[in-house]
Amino acid sequence: MTKTITRILLTGASGQIGSELLKVLRRKHGPANVVASDIQPLADPELCDGGPFEFCDVTKRERIEDVVRTHGIDTIYHMAAILSATGEKNPQLAWNVNINGTYNILETAREHGMARVFIPSSIAAFGPETPRANTPQETILRPKTMYGLTKVAGELLADYYVRRFGVDVRGCRFPGIISHETLPGGGTTDYAVAIFYEAVKNRRYTCFLREDSRLPMMYMPDCLKSVTDLMAADFDRLRHHADFNLAAMSFTPAELAAAIRVHIPDFAIAYAPDFRQAIADSWPTSIDDSAAREEWGWKPAYDLPATVKDMLDVLSRRQAEGKLNT
Repeated sequence: MTKTITRILLTGASGQIGSELLKVLRRKHGPANVVASDIQPLADPELCDGGPFEFCDVTKRERIEDVVRTHGIDTIYHMAAILSATGEKNPQLAWNVNINGTYNILETAREHGMARVFIPSSIAAFGPETPRANTPQETILRPKTMYGLTKVAGELLADYYVRRFGVDVRGCRFPGIISHETLPGGGTTDYAVAIFYEAVKNRRYTCFLREDSRLPMMYMPDCLKSVTDLMAADFDRLRHHADFNLAAMSFTPAELAAAIRVHIPDFAIAYAPDFRQAIADSWPTSIDDSAAREEWGWKPAYDLPATVKDMLDVLSRRQAEGKLNT
């Protein structure tokens, strides 16, 4: 069933994961063979000049079809989405983008015989009834956020397209993603990015979660590796498709602050939990990702100390050069 990938469309290319995935895909497949798309321009001048770009609203099916026909697309990485915190502020928008957008991508893939489609899910697919420690691959999915609801529906819809129409759809349940390249985009785990910027700039940070809120996290290089590894896997080895549990590390804000103080001893943290605390309390504290390890060889490279050191090294260097974004 595995087909050759030649021309790629990446939706949500200006987002946290999308902007960095774009660089990886263009290095691997050639700049001209990866079409970036979003509803807003790419912020990075290097990306703007590095290959084709199309303005594309994924809720508009005809626009997706037009881009696919124009560029001869045979593979889609669908990263466009409204995240958890933003989704709770505007659940109608989250439904439209995450559900209707995903349906439009899958229908386009079906009609055009796509070689492969990547559609990410999230630990937001879980809910308070889910076992929180070492959350199993097969478990109850009853999220209490619109974002989580749309991710569960997306997983089921993707699986339906695999079994009913033979579309090769793949994806995994991402934990919180930590990155020094792109600022967070409205998620409940955003603190684990913002804290590094504030540590480098101001030596202090006020966290919107409690100090003991343990959540699964992952450093961006591992996130990108998971996407490329899963998309390169032999389809015949996959028993799951768009719902792979994925894990790298779990920590609390207090543990992250302690790891930062190893490098910045005078760093101070305060806590002022807001509406995102209830979202975090409904999510797992750790993940069982044995299915991903067995079916396509998943293995993360970064733990908490390695992530903290690399983040601080990069951001400190950027600040010294006067290039630390805010």
